[in-house]
Amino acid sequence: MSPQTPTIPIATIAPRSTSDVPTAKLIELFSAIQGEGANCGTRQIFLRFAFCDLRCHYCDSAHTWTAPETCAIEATPGQRDFEIQANPVTLDRLLDWIDRQNRPRLHDSISITGGEPLLHATFLKTLLPQLKQRTGLPIYLETGGHRPELLDGLLEHLDTIGMDVKLPSSSGEQRWSAHAAFLRRCVASSTEGSGPQVFVKTIISAATTDDEIAQIGAMVSTIDPQIAVFLQPVTPLATDLRDRNQALRSDLYQHQLAPTPQQVLDWQTQLKQHLNDVRVIPQTHKMLGQL
Repeated sequence: MSPQTPTIPIATIAPRSTSDVPTAKLIELFSAIQGEGANCGTRQIFLRFAFCDLRCHYCDSAHTWTAPETCAIEATPGQRDFEIQANPVTLDRLLDWIDRQNRPRLHDSISITGGEPLLHATFLKTLLPQLKQRTGLPIYLETGGHRPELLDGLLEHLDTIGMDVKLPSSSGEQRWSAHAAFLRRCVASSTEGSGPQVFVKTIISAATTDDEIAQIGAMVSTIDPQIAVFLQPVTPLATDLRDRNQALRSDLYQHQLAPTPQQVLDWQTQLKQHLNDVRVIPQTHKMLGQL
């Protein structure tokens, strides 16, 4: 565990009122185009939960690390006409807001994201089956893949999981054993016929090493070489490059600098020796200005 990583008790993540009504702390709910992974380019309802117990260097959602007193709820899909609502949010209110977003033929799926949404596992066990019943939409979980113990009771309600591999060089985190355990649970559930399709995505930067790429290949090929792996070159945020001279003197700059085309080609070649599906895509949500 990174020295910067906070320990957040699960009991504080999914609070309940005195009447035992399920509640959760949100960041936002909105309609947008998915920018990463296997669902890239599709239209989704994004349900973004508060709290994260990681502190990745390249994070573009640092505002999710803690919970605000309010959350932003889009009134009209894709129009960014946000209403400010109080946290925590009850299950019934959240379902009503999602119903309002769920226009006919507009969305391909619902993205459960964060932060780290699995920190709300207790709430999700109640939410997910009702979400599927009311919307009829596939449910996609976007997760850091470092909390396999929180998957209990969730896998049968999910259609797709995108697991982020946190490379130490670009994220500052190191979660290899947890990632492997997470993938094994997903694959075992899928093999039994009651689980989601899982894919792996990872942010690569100028600081990424050949050894890290080899470790991804070894981990995924040992568990299931059919799992798709998406390599995503980091997109530096404008705020990170405001003063390039200062950034060049910073130890963190290499984590924010995109790899060269040759590095990316070499890493894809390296992984394809062991895996059947290795793709390279940019962080398109940043290119579209959807942060």
